[in-house]
Amino acid sequence: MNLGLEGKVVIVTGGGAGIGGAISTVLAEEGAIPAIIGRSPLQPAFEASLRALQPDLIFIQADVTDDAACEAAIAQIAAQGRGVHGLVNNAGTNDGVGLDKGTQAFAASVQANLAHYYGMVHHCLPHLRESRGAIVNISSKTALTGQGGTSGYVAAKAAQLGLTREWAAALLADGIRVNAVLPAEVMTPLYQTWLDTFDDPEARLETITAKIPLGHRMTDAREIADMVVFLLSARSSHTTGQWIVPDGGYTHLDRALT
Repeated sequence: MNLGLEGKVVIVTGGGAGIGGAISTVLAEEGAIPAIIGRSPLQPAFEASLRALQPDLIFIQADVTDDAACEAAIAQIAAQGRGVHGLVNNAGTNDGVGLDKGTQAFAASVQANLAHYYGMVHHCLPHLRESRGAIVNISSKTALTGQGGTSGYVAAKAAQLGLTREWAAALLADGIRVNAVLPAEVMTPLYQTWLDTFDDPEARLETITAKIPLGHRMTDAREIADMVVFLLSARSSHTTGQWIVPDGGYTHLDRALT
């Protein structure tokens, strides 16, 4: 399927690794120009593979929790004269701020995981209005299920779902579509780091995958990326305000199946 994304600039926060890296890769494969905003430099092998697919790749090193840095990065991307056709709000960290941490830690966690979603849309809006572009917010299944021990992150992820519907409604007249994708159990470097905190990571992984109904396996980051890029494209031109959960049935299907 030709998604019609050739030459279109799509900003991806945290687009240098994990799910964000997979999204950047699929965009490049489709001929789009990933504009990655990330806190850390791109890994050389990843950058080389991405530039081989899309020589016009844009990377700006910035901390998305710094609103002024976000504004400056977007201005720098727009100044290249190709416009801005899409935004993927992806950056964030499950930081484990639970009920035991206190109000200040909770507020800081929500701020760190949520405010830049708003800020990126706010600063991108003039460019997205011009291009009648699309927005995809990467939320989490924890917004629907909870997880325990991570109140700040879950509050931010649930708020992202509310904002997806709010922005879809607010931007109807501009022709800007806004959707959310909710990963569940996806193998990323951060997920592997979490697994490695257990005495037997492999046993823990087997316990988790046994509970994933479709195929009893983790969702691949590429499967998340394919959904995100489809939602950015004109092939999903009448889809807005939706929460998509590509997780092999982990979140919604009857526990009796596993």
